Amino acid sequence: MKEGLTYTSTTIVTNDNCAVTMGSGNLMVFASPAMVALMENAAMMAVASYLPEGSTTVGGGLDVQHTRPSGIGATINASAILREVEGRKLTFYVTACDEKGTIGEGTHVRYIVDEERFMQKVK
Repeated sequence: MKEGLTYTSTTIVTNDNCAVTMGSGNLMVFASPAMVALMENAAMMAVASYLPEGSTTVGGGLDVQHTRPSGIGATINASAILREVEGRKLTFYVTACDEKGTIGEGTHVRYIVDEERFMQKVK
C-alpha cells in the first residue's frame, strides 16, 4: 500500500439522495450524508485492490465540510487520495465537486481489518 492511490466515485443528485429524503434537511439538494458516503466509497475503492485476501477497510473518522449546494440532476464526483499510511490506519484527503466546482472537502480515516474477525464483533 502506498501513498498517492486515488479513486473517484460518481453519482447523480436525485430525490433519493436529497436532504429531504435522507432526513438531514428540508430542501431538495444533495444531502451531506450522501456526499460523505460517496467520499467514503471513493476512499474504500482507492485501496481495495491492494488489500490482503480476506481484508477490507472500515471508516474510522471524518472531518468534512459541505460548502455549497447541488440541485437535482447535478453530477457529483467524489475523489479520495491516500495521503498517509500508518500500519492499519489510512488517511485520505477527500473532495466532492459538481459541474460548478467544489462542494465539499476534508479528511477521512479508514482502518484495514480482517473481515471475518471484524464481523465476529457484531455477533
